[in-house]
Amino acid sequence: MGPVVIVLIILVVLVFIALIKTIQVIPQASAAIVERFGRYTRTLNAGLNIVVPFIDTIRNRIDLREQVVPFPPQPVITQDNLVVNIDTVIYYQVTDARAATYEVASYIQAIEQLTVTTLRNIIGGMDLERTLTSREEINAALRGVLDEATGKWGIRVNRVELKAIEPPTSIQDSMEKQMRADRDKRAAILTAEGIRQSQILTAEGEKQSAILRAEGEAKAAALKAEGEAQAIRTVFESIHAGDPDQKLLSYQYLQMLPKIAEGDANKLWIVPSEIGDALKGLSGAFGNFGGGPSAPGPVPGQATGTERREKPSITD
Repeated sequence: MGPVVIVLIILVVLVFIALIKTIQVIPQASAAIVERFGRYTRTLNAGLNIVVPFIDTIRNRIDLREQVVPFPPQPVITQDNLVVNIDTVIYYQVTDARAATYEVASYIQAIEQLTVTTLRNIIGGMDLERTLTSREEINAALRGVLDEATGKWGIRVNRVELKAIEPPTSIQDSMEKQMRADRDKRAAILTAEGIRQSQILTAEGEKQSAILRAEGEAKAAALKAEGEAQAIRTVFESIHAGDPDQKLLSYQYLQMLPKIAEGDANKLWIVPSEIGDALKGLSGAFGNFGGGPSAPGPVPGQATGTERREKPSITD
C-alpha cells in the first residue's frame, strides 16, 4: 500500500469524524450546552443541530422533563424538643439549561441541602402534634422557600411531599395507647347507645302491645255485654209474647234447682221467696188436677211473694 492510499484513508476518517461532530441530534424534552473554546455559545434545542467540529463542544446535556427525587430520612427537632425523622420527595423541572449548568455546581445536591435546612426551620417552630397534623401547611411553606431559592438556578419546584413523619419510639407507644383508649371509648359509647335504643324500641313495642291488648279486651267485653243484653231482651220479649201463667213459671223454677246445686263449693243455699210461691202454685196445680183440695189461699193481711215482687221493666 502506497503513501497516497494511506493519506486518502486518513482524510476519509477525518472527514467522517468531522461530520459526526458537526451534526448533533438532540432528543425531545432535552437541551445541550455548546461551548466554543471553553466559553458558552448557545443552547441546542430538540432536533437536528449543526456545530463547528473541533471548535464547538457539547458541555452538558440536560433533561427538561419533570424529575422526582426522594431524599433519605432527616432528623428534625420539634419545638417541644422531640426528634422526628422526615422523608421528603421533591418534584422539580429544569426551565433554563444555561442557569442550571453555570449558576450552581450540582443543583440536585443544592436542592437536597436547601430542603433539609428549610424543613428544620419550619418544624422547629411547631410542636409534635401540629407537625403530625399539618402536612399541607409544611408542604406549602417548603415549596415556597425552595421555589424562590431555585428560581435563579433555572429550576422550578412543582411539588414537595412529606412521605413519612416518624416520632420517637416512646412517643409512638404513647400514641398507640391513646388511640386504643379512644377506640375503646367510642366502642363503649356506641354499645351503650345501641342498648339504649334497643330498650326504647322494646318498651315502645310493649306499650303498643298493651294498648292493643286492652283495646281488644274492651271491645270483647263490650260485644259480650251487648250479646248478653240482646239475649236477655230476646228472652224477656219471648216470655211476654207467650204470656206464661204461674204454673209454667213454677215448673221453670224447679228445672233451675239442679243447676243451682251444681259445684262442690255450694255449701249454703239461699232460697228466695219466689221459689216457695212457685212450689205452692205447683202443688195447687197438681191438687186441682187430681181432684184434691186446693192450696189454702193467702191469709188476709199477709203479703205474698208474688205481691211483693214488682214486674221488672226492660228498657231498650
